[in-house]
Parts: sequence; structure tokens; C-alpha cells
Amino acid sequence: MITLCGISLSNYYCKVKLALLEKGIPFTEERVATGSTDEAVLAASPLAKVPFIRTPQGPLCESQVIVDYLEAAYPQVPLIPANPYAAAKVRELIAFIDLHLELVARDLYGQAFFGGTVSDGTKERVRKQLTKNIQAFKRLAKFAPHVAGESFTMADCAAWVSLPLVGQATKLVLGEDLLLAGGVDWKGYAKLVGERPAAVKVAADRKADAAALAKKA
Repeated sequence: MITLCGISLSNYYCKVKLALLEKGIPFTEERVATGSTDEAVLAASPLAKVPFIRTPQGPLCESQVIVDYLEAAYPQVPLIPANPYAAAKVRELIAFIDLHLELVARDLYGQAFFGGTVSDGTKERVRKQLTKNIQAFKRLAKFAPHVAGESFTMADCAAWVSLPLVGQATKLVLGEDLLLAGGVDWKGYAKLVGERPAAVKVAADRKADAAALAKKA
């Protein structure tokens, strides 16, 4: 059986967890904090990043590598279209979400969510880059009603966990939700996907973990 390792506060952990649930793959969870120096963790995730998974064949790290493995190993409930071009378009969207939206906005998270401070230079750089990237993303995203079209796909596993963070972080740090300002209605989309049973489960577990951590603080 697969073991999903990490913390539910990680959007990339939730990306993998949503894929596991949507595909109906049995799995267990193991809480592992990012940055661990445990040799068992480093053997599975050399940069001590989460999530990673343990499989009967061995460990795998990096969220997109993991979901691609799940798609290949458990094809019964596909999250990628059978048509090669359509499949590539789904993965293209994932690359835009992970690399050109979430990774750019991540430079704001220290101030937005963890009580830190972001320099004015960083704010300006992120605003400029995200404004450009959001318009590019709009050219690819369908939201009809899902991000790649009519069907729920692997791209939704990425979009549902990351678009809200981009919107919230820019609102909190830059004073403007750049996604909404750029014409991306992530709130309506997040509500739609959030009604799926798998997403309800992911959100409930994340909320419970956040509450538990707040009590310990």
C-alpha cells in the first residue's frame, strides 16, 4: 500500500492526496514535517521536502512525479485524457499553475501566512511577474467548468490547492487579489471543485490539522 508522507497544510501534499482520493487508491498517511534531518526521510526525499510517498517498490518525491506515477500505476480512474495532445494540454496547465503562478506567489507567503516581512522590491517583482503570468494562464485555462474543460483532471488537483493561495497571498501582501483583478474567478471555481467528496475530505483534514497545530502554539 502507498503511504503519503508530509503535512496537510502543504498545498502540494493536498494535490497528491486529492489525486489519490479521486482515483480511489488505498493509502495511509504519515506526518512528516518539511526540513527533517531524519535519514529515513532524506533517503526518500533528499531535499527533505514534502510530500513524498512510500511504495512497495520504493519512495518517490516531487508532487508532479508522484501524480504521474499514480496515473500510470493505477489507470482504472484516469485523471489524464487518453488522447496524447489533450493529455499534454492538461500537463501544460499544471506546469503553468505550479511554476508560473504558485511558485512566483510563494515569495509572498512568509508575510501573508507566517508573520514575516517581504521587501518592497520583492513585492514589486512578484506583482509584475504574476500580472504577466496570469494573463498567459488565462489563454490556456478553460474553466468550463473545470480548469482544462468539462471533465475533472489532474490539472484540477493542482489548481484547486494552489489558486486560492495565489489569490489570498496577493490580497494580503499586495492589497489586491491579482487573480481576480486579472479576470480569473478562482473563488467560484474553488467552490465548484470543493463540493467533490474527495475535496471535502482534503479540506476537512487540512482544517483539523490546522486547528490541532493552533492549540499547540
